[in-house]
Amino acid sequence: MKFRVWFITGASRGFGLEIAKAVLEQGGAVVAAARNPDECRERLKSLGDVLAVRCDVTDRASVALAVDEAARHYGKIDVLVNNAGFGLLGAMEELESRELEDVFKTNVFGVHTVTRAILPILREQHSGYIVNISSAGGFTASPGWGAYNSSKFALEGMSESLAQELAPLGIKVLIVEPGYFRTDFLNDSMKTAAKSISDYHQTAGKMRETANARNRKQPGDPRKAALAIVKAVESPEPPLRLCLGPDCFDRIGNKLTAVRNELDKWRDVSLNTDFDADKL
Repeated sequence: MKFRVWFITGASRGFGLEIAKAVLEQGGAVVAAARNPDECRERLKSLGDVLAVRCDVTDRASVALAVDEAARHYGKIDVLVNNAGFGLLGAMEELESRELEDVFKTNVFGVHTVTRAILPILREQHSGYIVNISSAGGFTASPGWGAYNSSKFALEGMSESLAQELAPLGIKVLIVEPGYFRTDFLNDSMKTAAKSISDYHQTAGKMRETANARNRKQPGDPRKAALAIVKAVESPEPPLRLCLGPDCFDRIGNKLTAVRNELDKWRDVSLNTDFDADKL
C-alpha cells in the first residue's frame, strides 16, 4: 500500500473509526477529525500514525483550523473521507423545516465546507482522492427516510459533478453506498421527527419499528466495509460508486430495472415533445 495521509471526518465512531483503523493497519497515516478528538486519540493511539483534530463540519472556522493543522503536520493530504453525518426518520409532512435544514447542514453543506477547504491542497499536488460516504439511501428512497434520502441524493449529485470537474486535475472521487452495517448509526447518529401523524403509521411509522428491530442485528461487517473502501482507493481502476452489502446491491439493481422499464414504457411520450419539423 502506498503511504497516504487520510483526513477522515466523523472518525470517532462507526465507519469513520473503522476506516481509520484499516488505514493505520496497512501503514497509512490518519488525521482523525471529530467534534471530540480525545475519543479518536484514545481509540486509535496504539494503532499507528494518528493526528486527532477538533472539527465540526458545520463550522467553517473549525474546519479551516483542522485542515491547516493537518497540512502543517504532514505536509500533504492524500485522501479526504467525508463521513460525518446523521439520519432523521419521519414522514416528510411530519418534519419541521428546521429538522430538515439541520440534516442538510451536516450531510450536504458540511461535506461542501470540508471539501472546499482541502481541494486547494489536492489541486496543488495534482493528485488525491475524495471519498464521500453516501448510503443505499442515496440511490433508492424509502418511506420515513425522506430527509436522509434527499440529503444523500444531493451528496451523490454533487459528487458526480465534482468527479467530472476534478478528473483533468488528477483528483478522483468515490461515492460509497453502504447498506445495513452493524455500526452505532441507528443508536447515536439517527434522530426521529418530533411530530408524529397517525395517517403515516403504515409507512413512516412502520419504518420506525423496522429500524428499531434491525438495530444491532444488521448483517454488514463494518470492518469489511472499511477494507473494501481502502481497496477501492488503492485500485488502479476505481469505481465512481462502490455499493457495499447484498441488501444494497439488490436495492440498487431493482431500482435500475424499474427505471429502465418505466423509461421504455413511456418512450413514445418522452421522445415526442420537440417542436414539429415545420416549426423549427
